[in-house]
Amino acid sequence: MVVADAGTVRPGWHEANQRYLSAALAELRSVLEHPSDSGVPEPREREGEDPETAQLAASMPAPPALEQLARAFGLSRFERDVVLLCAGIELEATFASLCGAAHGDPERGHPTFGLALATLPGAHWSALAPTSALRHWRLVELRPGDTLTGSPLRIDERVLHHLTGVQHLDENLVGFVQAVEAGGGPPVPSHREVAERVAEVWGRTGGGGLPVIQLTGDEGAGKRAIALAACRRIGHDLYRMPASVLPSGAHEFDALLRLWTRESVLSGGVLLLDAEEHGAGDPARDALLRRFAEELGRPLIVASRERLDIVHRPTVAFEVSRPTRAEQHAVWVETLGPRAGRLNGQIDRLTAQFDLDAPAIRAAGLRAVGGSHEEDEVSGDVLWGACRVQARQRLEGHARCLEPTATWDDLVLPASQLASLRAIEMHVRHRIQVHETWGFAARSNRGLGITALFSGPSGTGKTLAADVLAHALELDLYHVDLSAVVSKYIGETEKNLRRVFDAAESGGAVLLFDEADALFGKRSEVRDSHDRYANLEVSYLLQRMEAYRGLAILTTNLKSALDEAFERRLRFRVAFPFPDATQRAAIWDRIFPDETDTEGLDPEKLARLNATGGTIRNVALHAAFLAADEGAPVRMVHLRDAARTVYAQLERSLTDGETRGWA
Repeated sequence: MVVADAGTVRPGWHEANQRYLSAALAELRSVLEHPSDSGVPEPREREGEDPETAQLAASMPAPPALEQLARAFGLSRFERDVVLLCAGIELEATFASLCGAAHGDPERGHPTFGLALATLPGAHWSALAPTSALRHWRLVELRPGDTLTGSPLRIDERVLHHLTGVQHLDENLVGFVQAVEAGGGPPVPSHREVAERVAEVWGRTGGGGLPVIQLTGDEGAGKRAIALAACRRIGHDLYRMPASVLPSGAHEFDALLRLWTRESVLSGGVLLLDAEEHGAGDPARDALLRRFAEELGRPLIVASRERLDIVHRPTVAFEVSRPTRAEQHAVWVETLGPRAGRLNGQIDRLTAQFDLDAPAIRAAGLRAVGGSHEEDEVSGDVLWGACRVQARQRLEGHARCLEPTATWDDLVLPASQLASLRAIEMHVRHRIQVHETWGFAARSNRGLGITALFSGPSGTGKTLAADVLAHALELDLYHVDLSAVVSKYIGETEKNLRRVFDAAESGGAVLLFDEADALFGKRSEVRDSHDRYANLEVSYLLQRMEAYRGLAILTTNLKSALDEAFERRLRFRVAFPFPDATQRAAIWDRIFPDETDTEGLDPEKLARLNATGGTIRNVALHAAFLAADEGAPVRMVHLRDAARTVYAQLERSLTDGETRGWA
């Protein structure tokens, strides 16, 4: 594998490196102290390294940092000595006076290219060029001056620390790159196998042409664990750079590319270019990613959802899947320790509902266990709640979480609609058993998503039914804000929805798309590129909803506005009718909480109000405020006055027959 030995640290190396550096500086100091009269070094210095210095290097457990640097960047003997001269100024006070004496001016106690050309062995003018290794990799820097040969030279701080054996991330890369630590625990077996294959690929291509490793799929945490395990297998550190920090400006991009290349050579670090949050379809960003991967001649791992089209560099891709249910079960057992035996049935329930990665499982387990002792009991409900919290974190910012509180007793619907809703609950509860244990998923992966369409007039209980299902299933209910999802820009709506579905996958949350006809409407006739992309979005959404692990509920007031092909892929369709008098009486009978003080309410008379459940709730709530302001229990007169106010806000007329006998 073509990785410099710069990052290698072996016992006794630091002390030996200090001795070697001191000897090399002493050798260079001798050259400066005894120049020939003509300004040309004596023949001894031209022949090469001092025998004592060479013997020190040969006895070291690994090459000294100075020689690693020279070898890694292809420095000539002269260029290597220029670096050493600049380091001498920083490390030994005598070098400043020697430089001043060589310049014939005590005030000029700094190295220059002119001084180096006049005193150092093997001098060549090409070392001064901007394309030379010294300047291209910023090993030394030219301070402002009048001439190229007379301007002061200074060694880069990162290079100076490297020569002394001190390793740290270049400060110029802070904010762009960060070290990856093993905070999420070891990879699961299937991911460990991928890490071993990555290390094998690097091992087989040790002679050059190092390929880019691409880790694709939706399992972000698993990719980081794989990359870290592969790097540790070959003895190198891993650093992560988010793709979002890649600058678009040519100068800034080139500077970052060079800085990381130099850092990788000095430290032996491997870069993980994290493009997890980058969606395909952005040509400018795709081009930046591709260019960085192709121009970086160092070990590189790219983590992305889809494979990046890299042309001018060999590429090996690995698909990374989420941990299997057996692997998730094993992580739960490892995390819970002795408690796991008592919770085996609960663990099976957790892995059936939640599709968490290993770090999330460990975090949920620690959250549930808290500060309890090993012998303390941990309930399945506590574990379930901890899993909901972990799954919830991925959805934050993508959708609004609604705390489900409604129960089946709160729903007033015809028997057929209630039966359909009960069937939805049943399908969600037993989907793993039917799809996976009983093999339906192996036959075909199509139509496995549980998608329901709730249609009917506004206020007939569609959102309430979603709340009831989420509460019964003990899952989070997320309201997808269409105003934040739908975009006028081509392709953006699809990317936004993909983020929502991907974020919801880990917990199988209930997704609620209110007024879905605005998003999933009939596909239009193609008249221009916008129509074509809009139709592609609908096609993508049809496929994505079929594959969603959880329950997706769509509500619409206009069922006829939905695309027919979309309707065919819905597993459930529930029509919410306008409630009849009997149903309205039942709604009135249970609309007030038990804690509300009421007096003389007649559900049969109230049922004459020709309203939906949503309107009835608004009337009841307003009446409660009227009664509270009066300091009295809620009576029929309060409901009459509230009905008039609510109907006026709805710009609807209230007939005398509807409220007759309410006062």
